[in-house]
Amino acid sequence: MSIRTILVDDESLAIQGLQLRLEPFDDVEIIETCLNGREAIRAIKTHKPDLVFLDIQMPGFDGFSVISGLAEVEPPLFVFVTAYSDHALKGFEAGAVDYLMKPVDTDRLADTLERVRQRLAEKRAAGEVVQLKEVIAEHAPEAHEALPESAEAPASNRYEKLINIKDRGQIFRVDVDSIERIDAAGDYMCIYTGDNTLILRETMKDLERRLDPRRFQRIHRSTIVNLDLVKQVKPHTNGECFLVLGSGAQVKVSRSYRDVVARFVH
Repeated sequence: MSIRTILVDDESLAIQGLQLRLEPFDDVEIIETCLNGREAIRAIKTHKPDLVFLDIQMPGFDGFSVISGLAEVEPPLFVFVTAYSDHALKGFEAGAVDYLMKPVDTDRLADTLERVRQRLAEKRAAGEVVQLKEVIAEHAPEAHEALPESAEAPASNRYEKLINIKDRGQIFRVDVDSIERIDAAGDYMCIYTGDNTLILRETMKDLERRLDPRRFQRIHRSTIVNLDLVKQVKPHTNGECFLVLGSGAQVKVSRSYRDVVARFVH
C-alpha cells in the first residue's frame, strides 16, 4: 500500500529537495505540498494523509502549531524536517516518528521510512481487528462474547516468557521480565538482568522476534532495552539523550532510534 504523504516547508527549494530524495521510494505518494502551517492544516484535514514531513520554524503557524491545530481529527504520522537540532525533544513530545536535519541524508530517510511503514502496519492491523470484531458482533454475537476482551492478549502469547541460556557450562532459565538490556557483540548477545550478565549465542534479529516489541525496543543498532525498566530520560547534545535504567546504567539513544523516547515524554 502507498504511503500518502504531504510535505510542508516555507521554502519551496526545501520541498523540491525532499521530493527528489523521496523519488526512489516507490511506496511514497506525495499528494500535496504546503508552504505554511495554515495550508498544512487545511490539506491534512482534507486529504487525511498517512504521513506528513513538517518543517518546524515557519512564519505564522510553526510545526508545533500545526499539530495543535489537528486536535479534533485523527492525526497522521509526522516527521519533522528542520535545520535546527534544539527542538528534537519537543518534537518527540509531540509524537513525531523522527526528526531529520537539513539537508536530509538519504540513508537516514530510508531508516525513517522503515519506521513509518512499521507504524502504519501496526495501525492498520489494529483497525482490522476492530472491524472484524464489529462484524462478528453484528452477525455472530455468541462468538463475539467468547472473544478475549483485549485484542492484544493473543499477540502477547507469541512472545517468550522465559529464555534458556547456556553459559559457562550451565543452563540458566531467565525470566524475560528481569532482562534490563541486551547488547550485541557479533553473533553473541550480552543479556543484563540487573544482578547478572549472561552470554547467548544468537543474532540480534532472531532475538528481537522472540521479545514483545511493546516492551523491548532497540535504542541503538546493537542495543535493546526493556522499556518497563527505564527510570529517567536525560537530554543530551544535538537532540540525543540517555536512558537511565533501574540498575543505574545509562545507555545512549542513537539518532536513528530517537522515536523510542516519545514513549516517555508524553
